[in-house]
Amino acid sequence: MGKELNYMINKQLQAVLADEPNLIANLSNASALLFDHLTDVNWAGFYLWDTTDQELVLGPFQGKVACVRIKDGSGVCGTAFKNEETIVVPDVHQFPGHIACDAASESEIVVPLIKDGRKIGVLDIDAPIKNRFSQDDKKMLEEFCAVLLEAI
Repeated sequence: MGKELNYMINKQLQAVLADEPNLIANLSNASALLFDHLTDVNWAGFYLWDTTDQELVLGPFQGKVACVRIKDGSGVCGTAFKNEETIVVPDVHQFPGHIACDAASESEIVVPLIKDGRKIGVLDIDAPIKNRFSQDDKKMLEEFCAVLLEAI
């Protein structure tokens, strides 16, 4: 992903987040923005930490029907959340414990959402091709999440 696209997406995100305090509305627009601008992806959305049930729960997304609950440390999302680090998976079939919500998914990237030391959830993006996500994508999506976290 080029720097121009990165800049454009972050500017658009800032514009849609401006003066809107509602978390669900903001995450909905953020997932739509990513799904619309990223090529070769089949799912883009969020899982949010449920402090009562102590698991990630499906939040706003774009794509096919998804898994609703993910335990802390399970699959790519649960692992990224537990370890508080972005995970890029070139081939989901090689990731131990991968949770297959969409059989078409071949690669995945998950960015944890952490604000002021509080874990909020994760951004999860799936692709129907292997090796879809580069280190540049990782950097761009971490920057995207930083913009998002400033507003929520």
